[in-house]
Amino acid sequence: LTGTKYGCGGGGCGACTVMISTYEPALKKIRHYSANACLLPICSLYGAAVTTVEGVGNTKTRVHPVQERLAKCHGSQCGFCTPGMVMSIYTLLRNHPEPTSEQMIAALAGNLCRCTGYRPILDACKTFCKESICCQKKANGKCCLDQEDDLFDKEEKVSTRLFSTDEFQPLDPTQELIFPPELMRMAENQPKRTLFFHGERMTWISPVTLDELLDLKAAHPKAPLVVGNTSVGPEMKFRDVFHPIVIAPSRIPDLNVVKRTDDGLTLGASCSLSLVKAVLTNATSEFPEEKTKVFCAVLQQLRTLGGEQIRNVASLGGNIISRKSTSDLNPILAASNCVLNLASRGRKRQIPLSDIFADGVGNNMIMPEEILVSVHIPYSRKGEYVSAFRQAPRRENALPITNAGMRVLFEEGTDIIKDLSIFYGGAVSTTICAKQTCWTLTGRHWNEQMLDEACRLVLKEIALPGSASGEKVDYKKTLIVSFFYRFFLEVLQSLKTTDPCHYPDIPMEYRSVLQDFKNKMPQSIQIYQAKPSQSPQDPVGRPIMHQSGIKHATGEAVYTDDLPSVDGELFLAVVTSSRAHAKIASIDISEALKGPGVFDIITAHDVPATNEFYYSDDPEIIFARNKVICVGQIVCAVVADSDVHAKQAAAKVKIEYEVLEPVILTIEEAIKHNSFFEPKRKLEQGNVDQAFETVDNIIEEEIHIGGQEHFYMETQSVLAVPKGEDKEMDVYVSTQHPAIIQEMVAASLGVPANRIMCHVKRVGGAFGGKLLKAGLLASVAAVAANKTSRAVRLILSRGDDMLITGGRHPFIGKYKVGFMNNGRIIAVDAKYYINGGCTPDESVLVAEVSLLKMDNAYKIPNLRCWAYACKTNLPSNTAFRGFGFPQSALVTETWITGVADKTGLSPEKIREINMYKEDKQTHFKQKLDPQNLIRCWNECMEKSAYYSRKTAVNEFNKQNYWKKKGIAIVPMKFPFGLGTRYLSQAAALVHIYTDGSVLLTHGGIEMGQGIHTKMIQVASRELNIPMSRIHFCETSTTTVPNACASAGSAGTDVNGMAVKDACQTLLKRLQPIINKNPKGTWNDWIKEAFEQSVSLSATGYFRGYNENMDWERGEGQPFTYFLYGAACSEVEINCLTGDHKNLRTDIVMDIGCSINPAVDIGQIEGAFVQGVGLYTMEELKYSPEGVLYTRGPDQYKIPAVCDIPEQFSVSLLSASQNPYAIYASKGIGEAGLFLGCSVFFALRHAVTSVRNERGLKETFALNSPLTAEQIRAGCADDFTEMV
Repeated sequence: LTGTKYGCGGGGCGACTVMISTYEPALKKIRHYSANACLLPICSLYGAAVTTVEGVGNTKTRVHPVQERLAKCHGSQCGFCTPGMVMSIYTLLRNHPEPTSEQMIAALAGNLCRCTGYRPILDACKTFCKESICCQKKANGKCCLDQEDDLFDKEEKVSTRLFSTDEFQPLDPTQELIFPPELMRMAENQPKRTLFFHGERMTWISPVTLDELLDLKAAHPKAPLVVGNTSVGPEMKFRDVFHPIVIAPSRIPDLNVVKRTDDGLTLGASCSLSLVKAVLTNATSEFPEEKTKVFCAVLQQLRTLGGEQIRNVASLGGNIISRKSTSDLNPILAASNCVLNLASRGRKRQIPLSDIFADGVGNNMIMPEEILVSVHIPYSRKGEYVSAFRQAPRRENALPITNAGMRVLFEEGTDIIKDLSIFYGGAVSTTICAKQTCWTLTGRHWNEQMLDEACRLVLKEIALPGSASGEKVDYKKTLIVSFFYRFFLEVLQSLKTTDPCHYPDIPMEYRSVLQDFKNKMPQSIQIYQAKPSQSPQDPVGRPIMHQSGIKHATGEAVYTDDLPSVDGELFLAVVTSSRAHAKIASIDISEALKGPGVFDIITAHDVPATNEFYYSDDPEIIFARNKVICVGQIVCAVVADSDVHAKQAAAKVKIEYEVLEPVILTIEEAIKHNSFFEPKRKLEQGNVDQAFETVDNIIEEEIHIGGQEHFYMETQSVLAVPKGEDKEMDVYVSTQHPAIIQEMVAASLGVPANRIMCHVKRVGGAFGGKLLKAGLLASVAAVAANKTSRAVRLILSRGDDMLITGGRHPFIGKYKVGFMNNGRIIAVDAKYYINGGCTPDESVLVAEVSLLKMDNAYKIPNLRCWAYACKTNLPSNTAFRGFGFPQSALVTETWITGVADKTGLSPEKIREINMYKEDKQTHFKQKLDPQNLIRCWNECMEKSAYYSRKTAVNEFNKQNYWKKKGIAIVPMKFPFGLGTRYLSQAAALVHIYTDGSVLLTHGGIEMGQGIHTKMIQVASRELNIPMSRIHFCETSTTTVPNACASAGSAGTDVNGMAVKDACQTLLKRLQPIINKNPKGTWNDWIKEAFEQSVSLSATGYFRGYNENMDWERGEGQPFTYFLYGAACSEVEINCLTGDHKNLRTDIVMDIGCSINPAVDIGQIEGAFVQGVGLYTMEELKYSPEGVLYTRGPDQYKIPAVCDIPEQFSVSLLSASQNPYAIYASKGIGEAGLFLGCSVFFALRHAVTSVRNERGLKETFALNSPLTAEQIRAGCADDFTEMV
């Protein structure tokens, strides 16, 4: 079964979600829960039923409503995360056939998607929710959907539905698969016995009684107890921890108890966190409020701990015993005086949970032979207050930066502290207690004076080591005191409620901070122009579902790693450099070769021909030969009979290095060492130096923009199959550019390109990351296949993928801007530095594009800008959606807001004053007509009700001290083009078979952007036959040679032209036959054509756009047309923690006449959310030696469901034409990404209002990504001062 996908291997992305069903004979109940297959040990599934996506439904028998609706609502693009999404939703529906929207949104918290931006997935989910999903925001009580007439002009028919719910089959809970009766019988009749499973290296023991467990633990004190494998699993996988014996206690009744006692609840140590959550939720509804304060605080942490899949398997005991500092539960359990019930052979004892953290470094009171049986959580008492806090890089499914548990007990009827306990997590290696502080404060009154002293004491007591992994020490300290202040306010509020006469009110404007940001089901509107006059058979312009949508949802869609194994196939694991710049002194492979199943080791000596590709002065390298130039460079590779054996052997290869100087990692270091890739580029217009002398004001600043990891859901994948004769080889690879794969593999093997057949069915996301890098990896696999004469499969793990392949270029923009007091910008002098990494890749091109597109939407009369690509010892950075524009345009928007701050005008006024107004030339002398830019801007202003909302935001900010809102609107001009003609040529091949069916191929790659769907739409219109008669098989170098990469938003544009050309050639040949028999059917005509020997196969060709750029003269026509857009976003920030929530985004885009509005709106939303990630969340961290820390979804946070705006509307500009592209459409893939910066500037607006209110006048630089840490530092206050 290949439906379940490998996305990260660490339970962080949800792509491998399955449903586990177990039967409880005592209760006669079946329990269904979702879990991550990548962490779930098979041994733990004894007696359980596993349902994968294939078991839910398939196209051969019946497609399940979840699968159907997800596909028809356009909830899949590349489709790689879809099976996991299906399983999360399906499991929820098995337990709650009519879920609430809260349950639905919680069920998806553990699933990541990189393509869609989640909106269409949530649309599909809403169709299952019981309450009506309506905004109910409007003053007149009418729903926004009923008010469309007032909102939109009536000239053209406006549609807002991208799918119709009438065709959905109903959800029928009686039709689901039953629990297997033999498992039920087994559970009821079989006596429970101890299970032993023996593997190659380890043994799994699953006892059934407590005594037996204690005997085992006495015999094997080092063996870990594993329940959910969410802690031991990742350690064994990613940190090479090895346990020869593992004990699984989850079948022992004593460890699963749930019982109420007089003073609290006792919960078995192997209870899952989901069960704990359910038990505590029931308890809070049954008991009076004053008894349940501890329960509420624990629940508060459980809501955001991991995703549903993790909580369903992770155990309460495991969370406590692993004593991780990132545990959200331990601080609150310790502060609440929970008690641990321990047992060992012949001995039971109880210790307070806080004891195992007593001296702050985890003073372990538990003996190796002891086990934790259960945990007692006490009721709270009168006059006792308990709270828990956390701050993480993302609100859900993310490990905390810092968390806390706090409890105070007052002397009866007073505000005198009788007992105080404060625990923090995330600060040092384990949970830590602020003991001194608590002792010192006992007996004090709960007032400002106590608060002040508490903050100083806590900071003194909790010393944070400046740890290695780039940790945010100041931020953590600020959070430590901010959390205490928040607790102080909460307790004051509660004291006031219980005894209003005695205690002071907390000021109104402080109260909002007591409410955490909640997750609501987002509302969304999509607006596009329907063409009522169009013939019903013509599919162009209609929201047609992705051709593979249903197959994505059933798991039948085949990706590279799903291809069945070839006989004798070998698995390849790469060995990468651990030094950033060093000479390879020796490679010792003797240990590795002894490993089980190892076949051979491949090095640079095994490359028959080209190992270094010189596309410019510096080479791209397959295997490092004598020296390494970055951490993560491939030095050699191991091939073995299984994935596991190959990885084990790769870890045993020993490489000796001699370090070389200098090691250059950052842009600053590259500038210092003058380390650049040539050429450096410059554009200039007007007289800059003279203009600076005439201006009223000048600002000079710089901004740093971090890189971004592609995080395509499907990691780099190759299968190389030698054919055995004539040196032929089939290469199946996940790439955007089959022709370069063919070229590089052929060159490395020293054979002509006509022997290498490169096939691509579909790609699970690429975003620019599967061009050159995929070629090097394919060559690694091909060289191995050539040496061993066996098929070789190379699938990078997520950690290796992130380590080896680069991403978006980190960027420093330095600018000097001259402007008048009225806001008009006269002169700009800018320098852009991009971090290219260790080889050229596309870096110089990215630098050029960042120059050509830097003006964004503004006319700057005098301009000089330089771009430098820095050569550093990091993995080579490469193409990434937007290609330099998201960085250089952010610099531009930053100085626009800088000018606004200086002149005292609003940013939107500065934008309007300097925007392109009439037909003008760009800074490289290309003409443009900006009327659609102005239309997008005005329409976005109107649709977002910008001015009235800005007033409301300012009003909100006056009334709230610790919470602030911000709003921003940003315009965009995105030039379309690849700069040279030959890069946008394309070809297509169309066959008509005698039964009238059509087979279509073209050079474009399907990576989620719906290109095949659009090409079938084009062919359907041109041949005038239904889409159902046209099939697309795969992109291959055997059918369409020398195809250009599917990149730069151009796939549909150029391939559409080629498909159209081929279809027109065929129709021309058929015309005489159609004229003779106009009433005939398509099949009649085709049959007749065959009988008349008319060729039914045609190639189509498109020469490419006539684009050019002369860098010597600094002018040219590098672009064919421009896309325009505008986005308005509103956010709310919490000034105490730096957390923020995206409240609303309105986007207006001019994309010409959309060929498929559903696909195009999906591209805009997906790119926008990726942009939100780039500008506000995604942070890459390196060690001082150049080793990447952020190697998976645990450390690197891409946007999740909780990050998309609560109200999200996208409208396509009406009545827009584009004479240059197919059917007047525009290439839409990349443009939307930049609009994510509207969130960045809304955050900046919120931080600015904080600083203005607090009288902080000095300018402050905000860099990208604008994380919680930066927001908190920007909101300077007494607490940041203390630190």
